[in-house]
Order: sequence, then C-alpha cells, then structure tokens
Amino acid sequence: MKLLPSMLEKVLHRDRVIVGVGLLSVIALSWFWVALGAGMDMSAVEVTRMPRDMVMTPAIWTAGYAALMLLMWFVMMVAMMLPSATPMLLIFARVSQRERAAERPWVSTGIFASGYLAAWACFSAGAVAMQWGLEKSGLLSAMMVTTTAWLGAAILIAAGLWQFSPIKHACLRQCRSPVSFLAAHWRVGRGGAFRMGLTHGAYCLGCCSFLMALLFFGGVMNLWWVGGLAALVLLEKTLPIGHWLAYAVGGALVVWGVCLVASASKHVFDLL
Repeated sequence: MKLLPSMLEKVLHRDRVIVGVGLLSVIALSWFWVALGAGMDMSAVEVTRMPRDMVMTPAIWTAGYAALMLLMWFVMMVAMMLPSATPMLLIFARVSQRERAAERPWVSTGIFASGYLAAWACFSAGAVAMQWGLEKSGLLSAMMVTTTAWLGAAILIAAGLWQFSPIKHACLRQCRSPVSFLAAHWRVGRGGAFRMGLTHGAYCLGCCSFLMALLFFGGVMNLWWVGGLAALVLLEKTLPIGHWLAYAVGGALVVWGVCLVASASKHVFDLL
C-alpha cells in the first residue's frame, strides 16, 4: 500500500517538471524574440546602444504595422510578466493535478496561463493605441521614447504615486499569495481555469501596468529598461520585503520626476 503514494508523488513531480520546463521555454523564446527586435528592422540590442535623441524616420502607421506593434507589446509582456507568474502557475498545476487526477496538469495550467495572458493582451492593445497617439502628437520619437521632459516627468511621477496607492498594494498582495488567491477564487473546469487566470491577470495589471508605462520614458525596445522592469516586478512579488520595495521605488520615481520638472523649468527661465 505504501507503493501507491510513492508512485503518485513521482507522477506529480514529473508533471510539475513538464509544466516548469514548458514555462521556461516560453519565457526564453519570448526574450530571444524581443532581443532580436520583435519583428522590427533593428534588434533590441542595436536600439539599446543608440542614443535616445537619435533622429530616425518616423514609422508609417498602417494596419500591418499596428498588428506588428501589438505582437511586439504582447510578446514583451509575456517575457516580462510570465516569470513573476511562474510560482502561481506551478502551485495551480499541483492543486489542479490533485483535484483532477485523471487530467494532466499542463492542460488546465495552460488554460489558466491563457486567461492570465489575455489580460496582458488587452493591456498590449491599449499600449499600442497610446503609442500611436503619442507618435501622432509628436510626444514619442521614432526611437519610441518621450520627446519632452514634461511628459517624461508626468510618467515618472504617475508611476511613482501609483506605487503608494491602496489599489496597487491590494493587487500586489494577491500576486504575492498564490495559495490564498487560489483558495479565494477557485473555479472548477476548464472555463473556471480560464476565469481564474483572467482574474489573476487583472490583479497583475492593477499591480504593474503603471510600471510598464515607464517603457515610454525609458524606451519601449530598450533592453535595460525592459529587463530592469521585469526584474523589479519579480522582486516585488517574491521578496519578503516586496511591499517596502514598491514604496522605495515609488519614492525614487517621484523624486526623479520632480527633478526633471525642476530642470525643465530652469531651462525655460534661462531662455527667458
């Protein structure tokens, strides 16, 4: 009789390994494609090396280019957000396997991940719309960085203040507590798995969307900013001091934004 629990644990361990390897593969491929340029004419490595004020020919917005931008943003969100969602997905796979022993956990886990990424697909669509609007108004350069200190400061200050907001920290608590989230939001079936993933994605949006907006300031395809923000999101969600880290980063962003405003104001007064 002792043999059966031992065999069950081996099966569960093997299935969790399959889920983990699958997640790592998707994350690695996403980062690789982002580094190659995500379908753009230049790789992200080349873009990162260029000065942010380099003059380039503005892109012509067509339906095809908008679709390319949507794909770029979505794959970038997969690369940046999926690592921090991995603990949730692995715990979900284990709970799902024990709830439905006859079904492989990667099926329901894949559906959960699809719901999670659907939320970030919605964010990606909004980011593309914002990118189009900013480029049309001349506030975003062809290098996909802000062209005015005022807009850059506004993005920094808004992201910094959001780090202190109750909504941010309520969402962060959900992201930091996978077991509590699953206990509170568990739904049966594949439809339930998708809804749970979508709900978790919505919490992550509330937690991290303002941080993702910082890409417009630092450079949408700048690997230092992309990698730095991904690392920050991961640390906020996994470190014991994640909440305090959020406060510290928020304070730094606000100070940075205020300094930009002061510098821009001084420059205007000097011209007068």
